[in-house]
Amino acid sequence: MATRTYDRPTTTAPARRTAAGHTDTETVGRRRTMAIPRTRGLLSGLVLVVLGIWGALIPFVGPYFGYEFGSDAAWAWSWNRFWLDILPGAALFLGGLMLIGSRNRISGILGGWIALCGGAWFVTGPTVAILWDGALGANPIGVPLGSNGVQVLELLGYFYALGAIAIAMSAMALGRMSVVGVRDIEAAEARTVVAEPAATEPVADEPVAATEPAPRRTGRFSRAPLRRTP
Repeated sequence: MATRTYDRPTTTAPARRTAAGHTDTETVGRRRTMAIPRTRGLLSGLVLVVLGIWGALIPFVGPYFGYEFGSDAAWAWSWNRFWLDILPGAALFLGGLMLIGSRNRISGILGGWIALCGGAWFVTGPTVAILWDGALGANPIGVPLGSNGVQVLELLGYFYALGAIAIAMSAMALGRMSVVGVRDIEAAEARTVVAEPAATEPVADEPVAATEPAPRRTGRFSRAPLRRTP
């Protein structure tokens, strides 16, 4: 006896597309590569923030404990101090804050580059400052005060060592931001689950194939008995 089997048609739902024309898979992939855990730039950001505060304030508070450069007066303002101390210190401070609070790779890289430029300016600023000074051979930042050992520490603490440490920390942060690790993917998936509400779309009822009635058996023994008429 032959039997018939009817396969139920199956339909595959197409991938949804966003307003920009990207599928859900592409969007999730981008989020996985761009999202980072907040601890990724925490250490580098904290160090850069401390260095920025030091570099911007040490010219004004250094004379209180004999750590002076160019002038022995505390809180003495000049445009040279603004361009060579406050501005790069603010760049380190801003870049460090961006690294601390960043959960996105783009903002973290931007903060690292801002801090890197601030550190480079701490190193090159005292030499470049000669270009805008009117007197030939004079340096607008002045000279370090104190003994030879103190002068070496002042040059290092005000500019060169400060800038070198800032460049190293910024470069380390940029390197860490450019690596896509397992924790980055886990953070992206967790953020996707929290950010996107669980929306349920109505699913159209699948068409159900009509079942045909089983054919009647017409064999020898399946005939109805004949009725006799009187």
